[in-house]
Amino acid sequence: MKILITTDTYSPMINGVVTSVKNLYKELKNEGHDVRILTLSHTGREEVDGDVYYVKSIPIGVYPDARFKLPLYNKLIHAIIRWGPEIIHSQTEFSMMVVSKHISNKLNIPHVHTYHTMYENYLNYFLGGKIITINISAKITRRMLNSLDGVIAATDKTKNKLLHYGVSKPIYDIPTGIELHKFQQALSEEDKQQIMRELHIHPDDRIIAYVGRIALEKNISEILMFLPELVKKSPKVKLLIVGGGPYLNTLKEQVKNQNLVNNVIFAGMVHSENVYKYYKMAEIFVNASTSETQGLTYLEALSCGCPVVCRYDPCIDGVIEQGKNGYSYLKKDEFVDFITEILSDADLRNHMSEEAMRKANEYSSSVFANKVLDKYWSMIYANKEAPIPLGKFVFPKMLKFRRHKL
Repeated sequence: MKILITTDTYSPMINGVVTSVKNLYKELKNEGHDVRILTLSHTGREEVDGDVYYVKSIPIGVYPDARFKLPLYNKLIHAIIRWGPEIIHSQTEFSMMVVSKHISNKLNIPHVHTYHTMYENYLNYFLGGKIITINISAKITRRMLNSLDGVIAATDKTKNKLLHYGVSKPIYDIPTGIELHKFQQALSEEDKQQIMRELHIHPDDRIIAYVGRIALEKNISEILMFLPELVKKSPKVKLLIVGGGPYLNTLKEQVKNQNLVNNVIFAGMVHSENVYKYYKMAEIFVNASTSETQGLTYLEALSCGCPVVCRYDPCIDGVIEQGKNGYSYLKKDEFVDFITEILSDADLRNHMSEEAMRKANEYSSSVFANKVLDKYWSMIYANKEAPIPLGKFVFPKMLKFRRHKL
C-alpha cells in the first residue's frame, strides 16, 4: 500500500506528534508498505530526505515552533501526487491538513486524521484566548473533521470530546503505541554514575521525575507548589525535570521564588535515545497535566518500570491502575501521601514497577500500527467499487476509486 503521512511538525522537533509519526512510519515500513511523510521545513530549505518531503514554511508566532506553508502548490506536492498515494493520514490541523485535502480530492482517495491536540487548552497562545473561544474552536474542529473520511483518537477522552463537538464521521479509538525496546533496556552503572555526576545527584537522593515538554498547559508549576509539603515528609526528595520548552524560564523563576533550588534539578533537553536513562534514574514519574490526548510519557515511564503519580485525567483511564502501577490524585494531600507511601515501602515500589512493565506491553508500536492499518484497508475498500476480496488483500494498481459518503 502507498501511504502518505502529513504533519506540520517533524524531526528534528521533539514532541508527542513527532514520536507518534516516527513510530507509525517505522512499523508500516517494516510491514512492507511504501510510506512517505510530507511536512514543513524548519530550516527554510525545501528538500527530500529519503521518504521525508520538507516543504518551505514561515513562522507564524501563534505558538512556539508553529509554522505555515505558503503557497499551497509547489514541486514537492506535485511529486507526491505523481507518486500516487492510496490513502492520506494527516496528523496536524493547519497547513498540512489543507494540503492533505487538496491531494485527497485530486486523487479521489480516503483521508483519515489523527486528532492529537485538544486546542481548547491552547487558546491563550492566540491573543490571550479573546478571539477564538472554546465554542468557536469546537465549531472549527467539527467542520474540519466532518469533511474527512474518518478520525483516529488516542483515548476515550479525546473521542468523547470530539463527539461533544458534534463530529459525526467515524471516530476510531486507537491508543498510540511506543517502541517498547527503547525503554525496556537496562541502565548501566556507568551511565547512571555519569548522570549523577553531571546533575550533582547524591546517592541518598530520592528522585521523582517529570519528562516531557516544558509548557504552561503541562501544569508543572503545580508539582512545584506541592513540593515543599512533600519535602517535609521526605527530606531527600528531588524533582528531576527533563525537557525544554517555552515555559522553562518561568519554572526556573518559580523554583527560585519558592527557595527550591536544592530540591529541583533541570536536566534540559536530552537525545531521544537517552530518555530512558532518566526515567530509570527516577523512583516515580510525576505529571500534573490535564491537557494530554495521547499520554506517551506515561507509557514510556511504565515501560521503564517507573511507577506513576499523576493528576487524574480521563486520558489515563485503563493505563494507570490505582494502587497497582501508580496513583492518580485530585488534591495536594493525595499527591504527597502517594509519593511518600511509594518511597517508604520498597516492596510496594518493586511490585508497582513489575505491574508498570506488564501494563506497558499492551501499548507496543506494532500493535498500534496494525490497528491503524486495519482502518486504512477498511476505508480504501469502502471507497472502491470492487467487493472486498476474501483472504489476502490485493491492491491492483489500476483500480478506480470513488468517494464514499459516510
